[in-house]
Amino acid sequence: MTGDTHIADQITALLPRLHRYGRAVTGNTSDADDLVQATCEKALRSGGPGQVGVRTDLWLFRIMRNHWLDHVRSAAVRRRAPEDALEERGDGGLAARQAEDRLMLERVRGAMRTLKTEHREVLALVVLEGMSYCDAADTLQVPQGTVMSRLARARTALASALNGKDVQR
Repeated sequence: MTGDTHIADQITALLPRLHRYGRAVTGNTSDADDLVQATCEKALRSGGPGQVGVRTDLWLFRIMRNHWLDHVRSAAVRRRAPEDALEERGDGGLAARQAEDRLMLERVRGAMRTLKTEHREVLALVVLEGMSYCDAADTLQVPQGTVMSRLARARTALASALNGKDVQR
């Protein structure tokens, strides 16, 4: 029972990160909530990573990603816009600044919609979640060099989209 309590506490502590990553990969809050719930259920049923030394956060992100990929494959779901992947931040209540921030946030969201799923994923893990290239590679189950090249392409595509240039999908 203490092992179950321990993993439940770890999952609870990671919920904000799981929600943020879920929103980035699913494109909307509702699907992200469902994905987080399914991830937590799978994790709790399994009782933990199973291997000593495996980081719980990376293990949970991998469960989440695999569940989402299974869902995408089975339902033939196409890419969607990351609705809430970026958090809005005000600057102390100045209305003009908040409006400007919201416009920029909408531009970034729109630009992210133009990115390939693999590029959105790597941006979410490295930029939003602050994961190292090594941890992102482990989570995505790809070589570290692939993470680095996807991230470079994602940043270039995002910059092009923000500058109004066509982005190749």
